[in-house]
Amino acid sequence: MFLQFFVWGAWFVTLGTYLNALGFSGSDIGTAYLTNNIGAIIAPIFVGMVADRFFDSEKVIALLHLVGAAVLFHVTSLSQAGDIIFWLLVYNACYMSTLALANSIGFAQMQSPDLQFPKVRVWGTIGWIVAGLSITYVLASGGGNVEATALPMTMAAASSAVLGLYCFTLPNTPPASRGEQVTMGRVLGLEALSLLKERSFAIFAASSLLICIPLAFYYSFANLFLNEIGMQGVAAKMTLGQVSEALFLLAMPFFFRRLGVKWMLLVGMLAWVLRYGVFAFGSVDLIGLLYLGILLHGVCYDFFFVTGQIYIDQRAPEEMRASAQGFITLLTYGAGMAIGTFIAGQIVESFVVQDGHDWQTIWLVPCAFAGLIAIIFAMVFREDTTAQGSATVQSAGEPT
Repeated sequence: MFLQFFVWGAWFVTLGTYLNALGFSGSDIGTAYLTNNIGAIIAPIFVGMVADRFFDSEKVIALLHLVGAAVLFHVTSLSQAGDIIFWLLVYNACYMSTLALANSIGFAQMQSPDLQFPKVRVWGTIGWIVAGLSITYVLASGGGNVEATALPMTMAAASSAVLGLYCFTLPNTPPASRGEQVTMGRVLGLEALSLLKERSFAIFAASSLLICIPLAFYYSFANLFLNEIGMQGVAAKMTLGQVSEALFLLAMPFFFRRLGVKWMLLVGMLAWVLRYGVFAFGSVDLIGLLYLGILLHGVCYDFFFVTGQIYIDQRAPEEMRASAQGFITLLTYGAGMAIGTFIAGQIVESFVVQDGHDWQTIWLVPCAFAGLIAIIFAMVFREDTTAQGSATVQSAGEPT
């Protein structure tokens, strides 16, 4: 888990800054990040239709990481937008498939996954943090803005190669669905579409899709923004967001019992409004606002997405919970983030100024969009409290 997320954190955060240094337009950077969302759509199809039916999980994840390492090494030698975007699509199709496989290998070896898995998964968050610190305090130790170079991606490729070799040593995990008839609808969680007949679930699903549109601005362009306005050691400082995420995860049961589903989801949405607001008016002279925007990650992510997972667990029948979780994942990390990444690229490209971008105007766009979604959600969502239970609330401690 440490290496799994170290690899991702090593290249993903600084990609926009690197591509901007290569001369990519805002829409090209957005398209490059879009490959990650397309990979999230491809992954369940590959895992569900192929990996879970025919091959041992530890062998599949090993080969995917080794192929991914070779692809990332190749990307570091490229400079044309079309070439880099194509190979990033190939890489993300490989990498995003390994996320589900890593989880399935872990669950298969644990006697009490609800107790053991969080203790293992938290090392993924630590891996992401260490990747950011390594960029700033190891790769950049020789001076210069290393985030605008291919070095972070080279580090990610080397880590992926190490992880691929290590995965061959993992316990044998036979395919979970060998011999079973698996449909595309089951793989993509489309069996959960029947839940949309419930008004509250339909509103939740629509809100989840829509909130991911402004969310994509942060993932695609926050690093470029902070570098461009003059913050130093951005990759390391952005790891404060993951620290915040881990801390708020520990506090989730406390807040959940006192606020309930609707207010938890609404606070998560409003945190995005506040984050983009402080980014719009923050600067190196008002650096406290920038740190606040980074530290809000724990509220932005945990209060909406983790609460959403708990809500699904409450509302979906037991036999449909896995499909419902898969459907919402496809809706958010797939469709929502894909739309948001595309729109973010277009907005950033529209506000190019001499020596940079008009970041205040750029950040006010997702700020207003998230605010509109929050207002509509507050007005129309009605929480059914009959399904809530303390056992479900405890699952909030599972890191993401």
